[in-house]
Amino acid sequence: MSRVEREFVSLTSATSTRNGAGFNPCQGLYCRPTSSPPTTVFIATHYNVDFSEHYLGQYLAERGFGFLGWNTRFRGNEAYFILEHALIDIGAGVSWLKAQPDVENIILIGNSGGGSLMAAYQSQAANPNISPTYDLKLPDACLDLPAADAYISLNAHGGRPEVLTAWMDPSVVDEADPTSVDDAINMFNPEHGPPYSTEFIKTYRTAQRARNERITDWALTELERLKRINWSDRPFLMCRTWADLRLMDGSIDPSDRPVGVCYAGDPKRANFSPRGIGLTNTLRTWLSMWSLRTSECQGAKHLANCHIPSLVIQSMSDTGVFPSDAEQIFAAIGSHDKKLAFIAGDHYLTAPANARDAVSDLIVAWTKSKV
Repeated sequence: MSRVEREFVSLTSATSTRNGAGFNPCQGLYCRPTSSPPTTVFIATHYNVDFSEHYLGQYLAERGFGFLGWNTRFRGNEAYFILEHALIDIGAGVSWLKAQPDVENIILIGNSGGGSLMAAYQSQAANPNISPTYDLKLPDACLDLPAADAYISLNAHGGRPEVLTAWMDPSVVDEADPTSVDDAINMFNPEHGPPYSTEFIKTYRTAQRARNERITDWALTELERLKRINWSDRPFLMCRTWADLRLMDGSIDPSDRPVGVCYAGDPKRANFSPRGIGLTNTLRTWLSMWSLRTSECQGAKHLANCHIPSLVIQSMSDTGVFPSDAEQIFAAIGSHDKKLAFIAGDHYLTAPANARDAVSDLIVAWTKSKV
């Protein structure tokens, strides 16, 4: 007999009702031990990736805890993401957990891109502070979210605008032509490296930020133009986002990662393909999720509002999250009760063979010492 039960959880939220086809906007799987109802439970959510069958669910349930792999209405639907509605959907999951028999403590797990999302949730729940997405009104439900008792960052990016900007290719000359390249700031031009010079790195990082700002300028101008002709929004593509210098130069932010590899395989091949984070957007989604200037999905502000016990875990062979990311997250967390741990493993802890058991044991030991 299995030691773990799984329950499908399907809910509406305060700003989204059942779809005409029949499904609820918020869905996930709740894993719990069969032996007895857990008193401490975890919840993990991502901006876009389906976390319902998150690998930690089975491992933590086997160790006596509950785990809700939770999805907002934006799972697989990143192009239309609006932060305030995602937080409301997470709140629906947290409220469901609080209503379960014997549950006393709820711990947020911010894994991968979900790190800043769960930090934003706790920040808003503890001390409402976010601004609505451009030209929209903040829903009342976003001002009454149930707070959690602890926060865990696992192989997490610092925030959506931060990771996109670190990964985006600044050599794009024309956003309407994804094949356009300025070889003076093209990291794949062998004249520049790897290894890359300090001067090139500085120029490149500045150009990455400039590209993000140019897109924001255009999005704001375009929204004003659309308003004049009674349009509310429009979609657009944003290509070439597998161009972090750290992918090709292991001396930058050194770790145990393999060099010349990204989550999509070969960085150059991935970069010049129709694939990547932030590929499809509406104007408001860009402003809500990806813009350095306007997005509330940046981690530092919200991590500073996390005054609950916090654990930051980083795998040393991760090819897309780096030691400095974990260090910055740890430094930004407002709680004085916090711990930083570096462990062996890749991003999804598929290797080494015991990586998932090891991280689960680490989480459990820390949790038992805090709640």
